[in-house]
Amino acid sequence: MAMRLQSAWRKVGRLERVFLALLVAAVIARYAAPDGALDVLLTFAATLTGALVAVHLLAVGIRRLIWRLRYRLLVTYLFIAVVPIALLLWLVYDFGARIVMGQVASYMVMSEFERRTNILYDSALGLAATPPEQRPALAHWVAPYFRSLFPDFEMIIHDAETWRYPENTALRPPPGGWANTSGLIEKDGRLCVWVHVIHGSTEVTMLAPVTSDFLASLAPGLGALSIERTPGLQRPNGDPGVSVPSKGGMPPPAYPFDLAVTNAVPVRVALWDSPDKTDSKSLFLATRYSTLLRTIFSQKSEWTEGVSKAWAVNLVFWVVLGLLLVVELVSVVIGIRLTRTVTSAVHNLYGGTQHVREGDFSHRIEVHGNDQLAELGDSFNRMTENLERLVQVAKEKERLQSELEIAREVQNQLFPKATPVSRTLRLEAACAPARLVSGDYYDYQNLHDQKIALAVGDVAGKGISAALLMATVQSTMRTQLRAGAELAAAAGNGGQRVPMSTAALVSRLNQQLYTYTPAEKFATFYFGIYDDDSGWIQYTNAGHVPPILVHSGVASRLEVTGTVVGAFPSSQYSEASVHLDRGDLLVCFTDGLTEPENEFGEMFGEDRLAELAVKNCDRDSAEIVTAIMDSVRNWTGSPELQDDMTLLLARRI
Repeated sequence: MAMRLQSAWRKVGRLERVFLALLVAAVIARYAAPDGALDVLLTFAATLTGALVAVHLLAVGIRRLIWRLRYRLLVTYLFIAVVPIALLLWLVYDFGARIVMGQVASYMVMSEFERRTNILYDSALGLAATPPEQRPALAHWVAPYFRSLFPDFEMIIHDAETWRYPENTALRPPPGGWANTSGLIEKDGRLCVWVHVIHGSTEVTMLAPVTSDFLASLAPGLGALSIERTPGLQRPNGDPGVSVPSKGGMPPPAYPFDLAVTNAVPVRVALWDSPDKTDSKSLFLATRYSTLLRTIFSQKSEWTEGVSKAWAVNLVFWVVLGLLLVVELVSVVIGIRLTRTVTSAVHNLYGGTQHVREGDFSHRIEVHGNDQLAELGDSFNRMTENLERLVQVAKEKERLQSELEIAREVQNQLFPKATPVSRTLRLEAACAPARLVSGDYYDYQNLHDQKIALAVGDVAGKGISAALLMATVQSTMRTQLRAGAELAAAAGNGGQRVPMSTAALVSRLNQQLYTYTPAEKFATFYFGIYDDDSGWIQYTNAGHVPPILVHSGVASRLEVTGTVVGAFPSSQYSEASVHLDRGDLLVCFTDGLTEPENEFGEMFGEDRLAELAVKNCDRDSAEIVTAIMDSVRNWTGSPELQDDMTLLLARRI
């Protein structure tokens, strides 16, 4: 348990630790010194840090939620589609119901109020224009109708004589200063509907109190109606004015989301005793969305037999709503299917990358459809196939590289480890392969009677095949030298020694290579035997580039005495000889030193090599080798060699 707590504590961030510390300190301060300054300060600090922690945890939770593409798309759809649609629905349902429908309801009430008032006004104009002798009969005839519209209706006609309805009414003509008018008026602490018409000497005044029953009759069953003082406005004398309370209350909801609709319409109220002044009141309406719709579509008129307008409108509404729901459901299904195709493809790609990261390049993901995501899946499968193939190639290359390293080490063992011991000749040689292994060959070793054998060869081609042929040349050469030395020694025991022939040795080498190597494999070969006592070199040049002899600062080339070895079975080779004086330098090399080209396609050439040999002939042999090799590399301007470079120097001292 302790280990789990320690692990959980290590995962808690610095802000969360500060919040926990402040929370503990605030709790302690609350019990130690309640309502003290320290308690208030710690409580405020803990609340503030708690809010920051909540915001931080919310951000972390959102990041974790939208890490997966599926949830990220859902959140995106939420903000792109759901939120705007919800806002539109709220705008239509709430704002539209409360504002638009409230205005509609108020319009219905005010229209009915104005209709009734206009009836009074038109009737008053008619009574005022009627001859005096006909007015009583006409007034008695229309008065009951006015009473049906305005309960407690009163009327007075003042002319030469005064006529009242009803007869016991206490209504008096208004003070002077009034013109023809109609609307609401405040008289003796009551709010009334009134009409005042003057026609000649005739003055007609109609008055009806505005009561809760009268307001309810304007729109029966619509809701609660009341007239109240407009908030914030005061009468000059400080009197709050009269109000008409509502009758009934808010209709009960017809369904769970049946919104309440409230609205206020400003109305102007005249003052009986002040014709030049008005008061401001508001007509308040409280109803519900369903009640208003039921009132609007409650007409009983029929378009055809048995089909009312309300029924038809209701049917159209539900049909359209059903179609919208069907379209919405189809859209949701299509959206879910499209989302699943995207998320499934990404999930498969993610799983594929996990296999690739673990080194499993044989894994293939499922591909469905014929779209860009399917093309992406095909591309991933092709990529893994190529990677698998490249891995196999890399492994094969690594194996070949390892084998080449072994071959290079073996080949390095074939080159001579130490120079022969001589009183008058100093040897220096180097080989720079173009690849890990070389097809060039050089060799030297001591023979009997103070003689030294020198050999330089160049196998056709490069790489492994050339290196194998070079090893064959080396082993054959060593075998021939050993056999010749044994024959010479055996002959010497019986009498006169038999001199070793370079031409005969090269001929046997030619026969050996021709017999045991493919026809297209051959080599150039230079072989010489130096006599330490006389300073003469007897040599055979089998198609090799002529060595350069530097004598008294002048370079000359040795002759070629035969063709390449290994190409023809009956090739004939001859011998030649040259004397080395003290200070002479013999430069034996392969064509890898003379044939490399620069960026303009110009070869290094034998002449430049001869000039370098003459220029550096007084230097140490190792320095001459380094100078020549560096000059050829600088000539090509490339770190990679174009061919194997081999150089052997022999100096007479």
